[in-house]
Amino acid sequence: MEIVYVYLKKRSEFGKQCNFSDRQAELNIDISPNPELAALYVERNPVDTGIQCSASMSEHEANTERFEMESCGVNHVEGGWPKDVNPQELEQTIRFRKKVEKDENYINAVMQLGSIMEHCIKQNNAIDIYEEYFDDEEAVEVTEEAPSAKTINVFRDPQEIKRTATHLSWHPDGNRKLAVAYSCLKFQRAPMSMNYDSYIWDLENPNRPEIALKPSSPLVTLEYNPKDSHVLLGGCYNGQIACWDTRKGSLVAELSTIEFSHRDPVYGTIWLQSKTGTECFSASTDGQPTKFMVGTEQGIVISCNRKAKTQAEKIVCTFYGHHGPIYALQRNPFYPKNFLTVGDWTARIWSEDSRESSIMWTKYHMAYLSDGAWSPVRPAVFFTTKMDGTLDIWDLVFKQCDPALSLKVCDDPLFCLRVQDNGCLIACGSELGTTTLLEVSSSLSTLQRNEKNIASSIFERETRREKILEARHREMRLKEKGKAEGKEDDQKEEEAVLDLDELVGKAEEEFFEVIFSELKRKEAEALKKKPKPRKKSSIKVEAEEEVEENVGEEEEAGGIIGVDAVEDMSEEAGEEQEAVPT
Repeated sequence: MEIVYVYLKKRSEFGKQCNFSDRQAELNIDISPNPELAALYVERNPVDTGIQCSASMSEHEANTERFEMESCGVNHVEGGWPKDVNPQELEQTIRFRKKVEKDENYINAVMQLGSIMEHCIKQNNAIDIYEEYFDDEEAVEVTEEAPSAKTINVFRDPQEIKRTATHLSWHPDGNRKLAVAYSCLKFQRAPMSMNYDSYIWDLENPNRPEIALKPSSPLVTLEYNPKDSHVLLGGCYNGQIACWDTRKGSLVAELSTIEFSHRDPVYGTIWLQSKTGTECFSASTDGQPTKFMVGTEQGIVISCNRKAKTQAEKIVCTFYGHHGPIYALQRNPFYPKNFLTVGDWTARIWSEDSRESSIMWTKYHMAYLSDGAWSPVRPAVFFTTKMDGTLDIWDLVFKQCDPALSLKVCDDPLFCLRVQDNGCLIACGSELGTTTLLEVSSSLSTLQRNEKNIASSIFERETRREKILEARHREMRLKEKGKAEGKEDDQKEEEAVLDLDELVGKAEEEFFEVIFSELKRKEAEALKKKPKPRKKSSIKVEAEEEVEENVGEEEEAGGIIGVDAVEDMSEEAGEEQEAVPT
């Protein structure tokens, strides 16, 4: 007999043990009619009965005592060994096992129990009575229930001096616990006697925290390790990074040194996905991030790449949109290229394909927004908290201009927000250290039919619209730039025209001077070559007079054509001179 079967479930998940057996049917009680009892009653005929449409209601009050729960630990040790055998000694235990296995009573007992165990194993493996047949299918339930939320529990800071609940983190295994970081972020305004402890709360026991974490400086952020639920990572106000192991107690297990820590409060810590599960990332205001997409105090979102080789390639791109510090930044869990930012008076949805502007944004509220997060189960739902104590739940499929549900959680400013993995529970931390646990209706925590396609089409449509607007604005800016450059060119052309007229006038004067000087030179040379005449001919005199008159007229006209005329007339005059006899 060799039966091997590997169970993948925990024993606690099997449920109550089921014992089945076959037996005959039994009749427990049989009451026969008694005619004597009928004589005690009077028949009522007719019968008048009043009927009211509204439901009957009654009011009851009960004062119950508060039930306090307490967690206790159990230490299991190995037992059942004889007194002369030390269970920690391997050789003694092996020797004792061999001795027992050779005993005939042991062999008979194992054989008898083996057949019974074999029957039970075969029966258990024949059919899985706890099998979930439709567990893998996506929920497409359509409900017309109005969005709503209700308060389940309130976890108050047990200290007398109230502090702000700066960060929340859900327990990764079942979400049955909530870690809350408490700190005072008002610079140099924290009381001297303020306590530094942060707490882990059990959702079923809001009266007293389960564990108190004792840091050397108040915690600003606190995160559970997703691979080891006993390990927590905290960022301190003095810039140090602390690590706790709840199995070792409330004191810090690991702490970064001052020399290699931040110089400002640590506002963000994240566990990185790695094989060991021990790598983490921290962010503060004393340096630029080198790997992740982060929001800065100037309202800018910076996307960085740690694997880039040069400094210029490390910052991939920047997004401008907020007027003040960005308090929340989270990618959509279904569409990672779309991300949500919360800052100043608005919440904005961005796309990595459109860098000039956000694709969607909320209206400007009267109060500052402090935090925001996407729903982990619905791609079109996100949550925001405001400084007036209001929680807004936005459903982009339902409506986009206003929140689907706006709930006044408390009178104090809300500082942080965290959504459970199943999307049903929301934890909100206030400025006075009160953590409120709310449960939303199924319409806000159940994936609706065809919601993924609808959300994707909404994001793509708004991205295309922003790209068209960006192209239009770019074209308008180019036109305005061209007009401005055109005006400058016109001014330069007018100045150039004025300068051209002056240059032409100067060129004409220089040209005529050269011509007249050349004419005089030729005349002087001609007179040197020819003998002097006794008498001056009338033709020559007339020709010279005509030349002088023509030259005078051409000087007044100032044209180039006149130059050609002067040269022609001077040539004719020379011919006339040659024709006159000496």
